[in-house]
Amino acid sequence: MIIYQLFPRVFGATPTKRCGTFSDINDDAIERIKSLSVSHIWLTGVIRHSGWRDTNPAVTKGNAGSPYAIVDYYDIDPDLADNEADRMKEFEETVQRIHSHGLKVIIDFVPNHLAREYKGDFTDENFYVLPNQKFVAPIENTGNYYEFPAKATGNDVFSPTPSPTDWYDTVKLNYTNHDTWRKMLKIIEFWCSKDVDGFRVDMAEMVSVEFWRWAIVELRKSFNVIMIAEIYQPQLYQSYLNAGFDYLYDKVGLYNTLENIFRYGQRADTISDVWKNLNGLDDKMLRFMENHDEMRLASKFFMKEAKNAFPFVAIAALMNRGPFMIYNGQEYGENAEDSDNGRTSIFDYVHMQSMHRRYDVHIVSEIYEFYRKLLNFREKSAAIQKGAFYDLMWANPWYNDFDPQYVYAFMRYYGDDKLLIVINFNLTEKKNVTVTIPEDARELIGGCNEKYNVELKPGECRIVDL
Repeated sequence: MIIYQLFPRVFGATPTKRCGTFSDINDDAIERIKSLSVSHIWLTGVIRHSGWRDTNPAVTKGNAGSPYAIVDYYDIDPDLADNEADRMKEFEETVQRIHSHGLKVIIDFVPNHLAREYKGDFTDENFYVLPNQKFVAPIENTGNYYEFPAKATGNDVFSPTPSPTDWYDTVKLNYTNHDTWRKMLKIIEFWCSKDVDGFRVDMAEMVSVEFWRWAIVELRKSFNVIMIAEIYQPQLYQSYLNAGFDYLYDKVGLYNTLENIFRYGQRADTISDVWKNLNGLDDKMLRFMENHDEMRLASKFFMKEAKNAFPFVAIAALMNRGPFMIYNGQEYGENAEDSDNGRTSIFDYVHMQSMHRRYDVHIVSEIYEFYRKLLNFREKSAAIQKGAFYDLMWANPWYNDFDPQYVYAFMRYYGDDKLLIVINFNLTEKKNVTVTIPEDARELIGGCNEKYNVELKPGECRIVDL
């Protein structure tokens, strides 16, 4: 799987078009995405959520609202439609349009919390109520918002006075009540009936694993869908996979390790700890270097230039057989230059300068070409798609002819497709290294040379056929 996270609100937004709509996800745009060997498009923030038309400013984040503060689980956000009255039809047509190009569709499922001004059949029994306490919004209450009794926030703040950094625009659902179980299963079945192919489950780890054991079994009695869990606690990985999830976020493992290598000079050979700590779950991890929660790689707050991210993206894409994801604009080097934190805002009406390049099919940037070549190689290589992984760092300690501070080397192999992949994370110095292939590795792959001399440019990922 290669997933393209597409946030419709910003994907089609321009300096003259305040908010992107489903019509921006047209045939040309889908083909452009498909050229990156993408198999799944994750339509982010399509379910009706908080915003200027639905919720009080005191409990709305930004001028557009959070896509994770759901107002109506059974509706499409009106902003995304050219004709509001036809918003569900336009969504359904977009799903079918994506399908017609041979790609599958993933949407968000947000089970842990919903907007304070939610609509629907939820009652106080479905929430954590704080008796005899009035909710106090952490920002100026310009809309005279009133909530009594107060409810706990989505990020588990059991106080009527959450802070501005809390998820104060949301309330947490109570899964000790099995009525909540039944209502949430009904919701996810509704979206399955719209022909979506899977769900990225927001903060899945904050909902009891017992619910997932029941709900995923019930869901798959009627629908064959992919379930991806946003999860940050490694001690929970196995239990959530056992509950039926297909893939899990690999944020605290590989992403954080690569971030530390870039930011703080952490040694390249610490990447070996990532797969060791996963205890065989590597192929169940969704790898990425960008998503809506993280800083843009090309941001001045992070890697400064898109090209600096190339070696980090390469290892995330080539290390294992699990899914890999990119975020809209990443393939053009989006840098969120107008933001104050390096992120493309999910709370406001913004546009991405880099995305305008996609409208001109004659413009092929170095950045786009890197992603196209890397992801096409990932799709076509049997060693990457189906092959095993062998970490060569133990056989290449810090000698004069190898540098584990900056260089990481591993093999991928399947049948006659045998690859040596060597990456230089030093962005300013070239590295001339000799990579040793130990005897047991040579036997595993059916023979190769014992040593390979590799000259690496700054930030280069070199792939050698063995």
